[in-house]
Amino acid sequence: MNRDELCDMPATRMAALIASRQLSPVEVTEAVLARIARLNPSLNAFALLMPDEARAAARLAEAEVMSGKELGPLHGVPITVKDNVSLAGVPLRNGSIAAEAVVPATDALAVGRVKAAGAIVIGKTTLPEFAHKMLTENLADGVTLNPWNREHSPGGSSGGAGAALAAGLAPLAVATDGGGSIRCPAAWTGVLGLKPTLGRIPNEAAPDSFGNFAYVGPMARVTDDVALLLSVMQGPCPADPFALAAPVEPERMSIRGLRVGWIAHFGEYRTETEVLALTQAAMSRLSALGAAVEEVKEACFDGLYSIYATLASTVRARRYGHIFDAAGDRMTATLRAGIVQGRGWSALDFMAASDRRTTLFRAVQGLLQRYDVLAMPTVTTPAPRLDSIDPAYPGSYPQWAAALHPFNLTGHPALSTPAGFTAAGLPVGLQLVGPWFSEQRLLMVSGALEQSLGLSARHPPLIADTGGSPCLSS
Repeated sequence: MNRDELCDMPATRMAALIASRQLSPVEVTEAVLARIARLNPSLNAFALLMPDEARAAARLAEAEVMSGKELGPLHGVPITVKDNVSLAGVPLRNGSIAAEAVVPATDALAVGRVKAAGAIVIGKTTLPEFAHKMLTENLADGVTLNPWNREHSPGGSSGGAGAALAAGLAPLAVATDGGGSIRCPAAWTGVLGLKPTLGRIPNEAAPDSFGNFAYVGPMARVTDDVALLLSVMQGPCPADPFALAAPVEPERMSIRGLRVGWIAHFGEYRTETEVLALTQAAMSRLSALGAAVEEVKEACFDGLYSIYATLASTVRARRYGHIFDAAGDRMTATLRAGIVQGRGWSALDFMAASDRRTTLFRAVQGLLQRYDVLAMPTVTTPAPRLDSIDPAYPGSYPQWAAALHPFNLTGHPALSTPAGFTAAGLPVGLQLVGPWFSEQRLLMVSGALEQSLGLSARHPPLIADTGGSPCLSS
């Protein structure tokens, strides 16, 4: 088996071959590191690479296989971790030069579970400063590029994770989503990304657990790999009040007879023509498989950005305002603008937005009494050209993320799965939303589409200039 085959292999198959001694963790790790050395200079997907640590972990993993030790479900499988998630002993930079990096003494709980399952962390992936926008660039690392076309953005804020997955630099990624940060890059890089139910995967680092709308979640190239990583990362945690509730029992549902509410245009925003055509074609496939698809237009999705803007900018002002005051000239301009906006709201404004958040949750709950799954384009447009992105705050975010941030606020699970490619070869994603703890249902639909559409076999064109191109400066 050659190195390219290893880099493109699903994690589920990789783990099975390692467990049966048909594949060496050392061989896999070397293959991934070799591809990173060849392609990452042209993509800039990593904030920090850990080749020595990865090689040492791979040697240990191989010794454990040969000794007959009981193995975890991710034993020997490479994985990336976004650079706003704690990894013990590794600087946590959050893509910032304005704030001093901290070195966590312990892993984030989700990362600890992944490592305990045997995964090998190969590096930290890039993000915009403090994960605040849909373009992955920062003053510390520069701009991350899209493997499908390097003149386009991979999205954000988990853009490094998405770019690395699409380019075969790792089969799995630990990412975060505070307003679409997993699902946007999943859609724009042609991979899968799951924002789980609030509390399904603990976020014990959230300062305000009771008002939290930021999630840790899995990203991967195929549905089975998302399911595998979710199974490892999920579970109770005494430090996260929403993680105290045990997930419901596995569902017994099938595509045939599944009630799907299709939302072509989310709220007051319009989906671009190619994105709409590809996602509608995916819905036709679901209909052909026996799902009952019905178009939905609900007023509850109109005018939602103001809720999110009030809550998110207030959070940024509270958490990063001291950095703004001490080193604002070294902070990304859009983050500065968000902090200024957040300082302009009153406590009454914040409480009004919180109340509207509850109203939205109840409206979505009502919709999910009528439908088993809601489906819509993940993002209203394909990945934009880097030179076409509005540099102002909030720029195009309200339109692009129209269908993303609402489900951060309601806590419902939301999965972006590939739906096809534009004429220019850019990926398009379909978002699936379900009741709390219905991740298995969403993965079932994703798996059916994956098999029907046959998109997982398609990979970005190999980058010929192995020396790489210079990373752009933000």
